[in-house]
Amino acid sequence: MKTRTLRADERLPLYQRLREEIQARISSGEWKPDTPIPTEAELAREYGVAVGTVRKAVDTLVNDGLLQRNQGRGTFVRRPDFESSFLRFFRQTNAAGERTVPEGQVIERRIAVPPGYVSDALDLPPQAETIHLKRIRRIEGIPTLCEDIWLPYSRFQALAEIPLQSFGNLLYPFYEHECGQLIAAAKESLRVSCADRQTATALEITVGSPVVIIDRIAQGYDHTPLEYRRSRGGASTFHYQIDIS
Repeated sequence: MKTRTLRADERLPLYQRLREEIQARISSGEWKPDTPIPTEAELAREYGVAVGTVRKAVDTLVNDGLLQRNQGRGTFVRRPDFESSFLRFFRQTNAAGERTVPEGQVIERRIAVPPGYVSDALDLPPQAETIHLKRIRRIEGIPTLCEDIWLPYSRFQALAEIPLQSFGNLLYPFYEHECGQLIAAAKESLRVSCADRQTATALEITVGSPVVIIDRIAQGYDHTPLEYRRSRGGASTFHYQIDIS
């Protein structure tokens, strides 16, 4: 096996250079979510480093949530469960009272320069275009969330021509399949506001009704921001619970 060269800054510790190399191979799609990476011994031979160096690099990626060790099976590229975010915050139940994930429908798509706060969050240059999606999420036909989603056009241009009905209920696997863009992590912030006319119409509530707004910045495995999402839901469905021990 030909030994690979670590390309990261030589001033960095060896394990950190290896960490960035592993992360880059995940980000490129060479190692996909839910699949195992090579063993520590195999990576040590491939890069010509000690097994301890590999273990330290892998440990940092496990701690960051990019990798997951499965006892007896190996170390896998982790696919985060983003849907659990909304289940933490909203009482999303059907008529029988069962917790459920809402069905999503993209109702509008356009190519546009986003608001400044979105450009800043996505680290885009001025006037850079995005694909802007409007999406409604329903439970048994009742709208529970309305969403505005912005994606950098340079990375997601394949979505510009896809029929709206082809967008899946879960968007992140759809991004991966259609554009090769893998979402690895996200940061969310939450606030309470009042429904404007557009939000009230989408959620079938009264203008001025309280709504909860969740802003999400989703990142790739290399920490590149890939999506800005603003989700709004009626405050009457909002629920927050935390266990403290």
